[in-house]
Amino acid sequence: MEAVKEAWERYAAGRKPRRAVNAAGATTWLNWTQYADHGPDESLLGPVRGRRVLELGSGAGCNLAHLATLGAECVGIDIAPSQRAKAEARWGGTPGLTFQTAEATEFLTNHPDSFDVVLSIFGPVWFTDPTTLLPLVRQSLAAGGVFAFSHKPPQADQKPVSPLREARAVSRWDYPTHQWAALLASVGFVNITTHIIEPPDSEREGTLLVRAER
Repeated sequence: MEAVKEAWERYAAGRKPRRAVNAAGATTWLNWTQYADHGPDESLLGPVRGRRVLELGSGAGCNLAHLATLGAECVGIDIAPSQRAKAEARWGGTPGLTFQTAEATEFLTNHPDSFDVVLSIFGPVWFTDPTTLLPLVRQSLAAGGVFAFSHKPPQADQKPVSPLREARAVSRWDYPTHQWAALLASVGFVNITTHIIEPPDSEREGTLLVRAER
């Protein structure tokens, strides 16, 4: 686990901070894709005001901060301590928003039935064995809770599990949409939707987006 934490710390050190405003002039926003000002927004999650929200791999906290400004009670966890420091430096004092340093499976194990929404944007869902993680996510959700995540879609010649280029200690679960749907159904999720968000015109690679309910 220490090797994984150190790998994510190295990765975090090279990340640039998100812009102060987006193309629409907003100071907070949620972005599911790897492209700026592209793809769906938080409406995928349904109404969030008054709901308990957990982000796995919250990084510098920008996506979660947006949900907090909409009235959600938000907790963000990240395995890299420096990410918590960045998040608190930028978003500390935002009502309804807290950050913790924690590994996803350990945190979820200790928080059954604690959240109405769990999300992961290019986060631990992509980097944790789903046979371990998915049952824990479902356990952490209240009845009718929403689970949503995104990551890059697998390439045709890519193995299901491959090393993350930026962090060699970390494995990546590159599953296509139908395989994610089957895995989610196998642990009891319902109302599962999966699709690929088409990329901007200047790009070739889309974004895999999955939503399910307990």
